[in-house]
Amino acid sequence: MESSPLISIIIPVYNAEMTLHKSLDAIERQSYRKLEVVFIDDCSTDKSLLILQDFAMIARIEQQIQIKIIRHKKNRGVAVARNTGLEHATGEFIYYLDADDWMEDNTIELVVKEAVRRGADIVGFSWWLAFEENNRKMTQSCFRDPWEAIELMLRGKMRWNLWLFLVKRSIYEEYRVRFIPDMNMGEDMMVMIKLFAYAKRVVYLNRHLYYYSQSNANSLTKLYSKKHKDEVTAHVKEVESFLLKSKFSAHVEPLINFLKLNIKLPLLVSGNRRLYQEWLNWFPETNVFSMDNKILPLRTRMLQWSAAHKQFWFLDLYYHFIIRVVYGFFYK
Repeated sequence: MESSPLISIIIPVYNAEMTLHKSLDAIERQSYRKLEVVFIDDCSTDKSLLILQDFAMIARIEQQIQIKIIRHKKNRGVAVARNTGLEHATGEFIYYLDADDWMEDNTIELVVKEAVRRGADIVGFSWWLAFEENNRKMTQSCFRDPWEAIELMLRGKMRWNLWLFLVKRSIYEEYRVRFIPDMNMGEDMMVMIKLFAYAKRVVYLNRHLYYYSQSNANSLTKLYSKKHKDEVTAHVKEVESFLLKSKFSAHVEPLINFLKLNIKLPLLVSGNRRLYQEWLNWFPETNVFSMDNKILPLRTRMLQWSAAHKQFWFLDLYYHFIIRVVYGFFYK
């Protein structure tokens, strides 16, 4: 590679001693070696810190990888941990890896090569849902420019997980893009939309490179506590306010309704009628748009329409047949 920029990989860690080996093994196996790995131990009470210290000693000597371990004096949550990582990162690009996930051995090499070749501020790619017995291939939507990526995210057709993107650190620094302290749900949505809004050139690499660990099929039906809902709501409002003031403001307003519908969709695959009712009352102004987002599959729009019209029997049927039977059989 003509240019080999330093890549900062940020890994927040909290009580991850049982799964940490997955991400550490992935770091060791990377074919791209110009790495700075920044671990943020968020005041773990298990053996996570000892595992990190042992890894750092070996990696520095045998792997020639730069290792930084920053330990919080008290538990602050993943948003603050990521901010801490950004403050200590010095690489040209930022990448995030979760402590219980892993990636292909050539992931960093491939995305860096694409970033350098195309002069990209952001490079995105696809991933696998990794279950105990098998994996499900998940293909990210292709995007050609920053607005297309933002629109796809707002419409619910593109994931905003941090680990799906390599991003130039200069964007974080020039525009002071940071996570909101103590707001730990939906933080990746807010940050990635801002990063795309500030980016000039973005690239999609059609490769499945990341393994997102799921313990079972029920992990697909993520539920929100009241605290989580409040945090997500705050991030949605921040996104709405930010985009309405951005250069994309003329295109944003109708799409915000689709974002809100997408955010509360997990409540409809819960098998819980109390949560169906919560769906009705969370961002209620969006319910009338339940069939309007034509880019989504018909079955997703039908779930939303059924909830909006209190046809909860359809949601129950979908949950028990699709989530429990089909997903439960194929994704173990």
